[in-house]
Amino acid sequence: MTPRNRFRWRVMRVLALCRWLRGGTVRALRLGAAAASSAPPSQDSVTVEVLDHLERLALVDFRDAEGVERLREAVRFAERLREVNTEGIEPLDSVLEDRCLYLREDDVTEGNCTAELLKNAREKVEEYFVAPPGNIPLPELEERDTFLKGS
Repeated sequence: MTPRNRFRWRVMRVLALCRWLRGGTVRALRLGAAAASSAPPSQDSVTVEVLDHLERLALVDFRDAEGVERLREAVRFAERLREVNTEGIEPLDSVLEDRCLYLREDDVTEGNCTAELLKNAREKVEEYFVAPPGNIPLPELEERDTFLKGS
């Protein structure tokens, strides 16, 4: 995955988490869609608690002011998307719903190649690939607070 694609993936992930944090789905279920869309946006929804929660869920590090500013920009972008009128528009399961998608036939191959596949693994435990750790070291609460105030 190229750095640009990785950044896009992270931005999309943050946007989804921002929507969740803003309570759009939960608020819509509790109050009805009209009440959720008429709720006024908060001035600055990026707090230390929100940063902490996002870092733990998305495994994205907002250790510097640039990362916090990117998050704020993503929240502002998500707020602009909420202004789009989607009344009467059916949700899609896929962007290709209007086309016929042809599937290829499954080719049966001989299995039992575990040992051969595990030769490609950088690290393995028993018969499993070991993924890089997702628990990045997070800065202390006071350190994150300075990033928020400085940006």
